[in-house]
Amino acid sequence: MQVTRTLKSKLARGDVVLGVLAIDQVWTDLVELCQRGGLDYLIVCMEHGAADTEKVAEVCATGRRMNFPVLIRPRSNDYATLRLAADLGAVGFLLASVESPAELDVVRDAIYTPPRGRRRPGGMGNRWVSNYLGPTWQREWEDEFLVLPQIETRVGLERRDDIARHPLTTALALGPYDLSAELGVCGQMDHPRLREACLQVKASAEAAGKPGWLIGGDVAGMVRDGWRFLCAGEPSWILVQAFRDRVAAAQRGRGD
Repeated sequence: MQVTRTLKSKLARGDVVLGVLAIDQVWTDLVELCQRGGLDYLIVCMEHGAADTEKVAEVCATGRRMNFPVLIRPRSNDYATLRLAADLGAVGFLLASVESPAELDVVRDAIYTPPRGRRRPGGMGNRWVSNYLGPTWQREWEDEFLVLPQIETRVGLERRDDIARHPLTTALALGPYDLSAELGVCGQMDHPRLREACLQVKASAEAAGKPGWLIGGDVAGMVRDGWRFLCAGEPSWILVQAFRDRVAAAQRGRGD
């Protein structure tokens, strides 16, 4: 998949790679809006979002046609759910609350065809390959698939080095809000305990020769802290903030 090769190349160069995580609102034109806005990727959240599989498949197909990366955060990390998510046509997964390398072995089974895995290809995912021969699946799909396991629990934090080193891991991701709750500082994004954990995850990713991925609204601050693979948050929340900024600008214009 050339679309993922381009993204990986940017990460390898140390470029800033920025995307969004769609939870509240998922529609096909969002792909075009992300591309026109200069973003690098879109993640559709099926863990917390309400979009059905047909809508998610349409969004993934739009990304394929536009050569724009669309990933999925699956509802869970079990084999059946992951295989279905792959069938919908995504180019990668953001995996919630990964706590061990063994969980990534399940992911491998769900996205690799035999003999490396157990996947039985189907659905929109079939349209990413030029033919259905084994070597083609491996070259054009399996080896290009993006896997971002999220560290969101104490257990995952303790095993971060092993998760980062797993061959399937493209980037070691961090879920700062859930991790803050686990660490007893829920929502306190600047708390020293959480900041230290973020640095630990970033260091583990770098030690494994892989990028770290982080979600947050202060993208400039994240870049200053050395993060390069970023998620700016949920599009609806970004839109609400843009409305607030326009309202504030209008009030300043009146002298309020």
